[in-house]
Amino acid sequence: MTARTVQRRTRTARDLAEQFGVTPRTIRAMLAESRDEYERRAQRRRAEVVTLRLRGLTYQEIAERVGSTVGTVGRLLADARRNGEWATAMECHTVSHAE
Repeated sequence: MTARTVQRRTRTARDLAEQFGVTPRTIRAMLAESRDEYERRAQRRRAEVVTLRLRGLTYQEIAERVGSTVGTVGRLLADARRNGEWATAMECHTVSHAE
C-alpha cells in the first residue's frame, strides 16, 4: 500500500513511536511498502525508461520526462539489460516496427 504521490515525512519513526507508545521498528514496519509492490513499481519504472530510450530519447530527455537524474536513467537501463527486460523490449519494438 503506497501513496499515489510521494510525500516526504516530517516526523521520524522515533517521534511517532514515542507518541503511540510503540518501538521505532514497529512504526517502520507499518509504513513500509511490501516487497511485491516495490518490485512491481521498480519494473514499471524500468519499462518506462526502456520504452523512451527505444523511441530515441537521450538520457537527459528521459531524465527530464521521468523526473530523475541522468545517472538514475543509466542505472535503470543497466538494470533492465541485466534482468533481460531490455532484450524483451527490443524484440517487441522490432516486431511492432516490422508490421
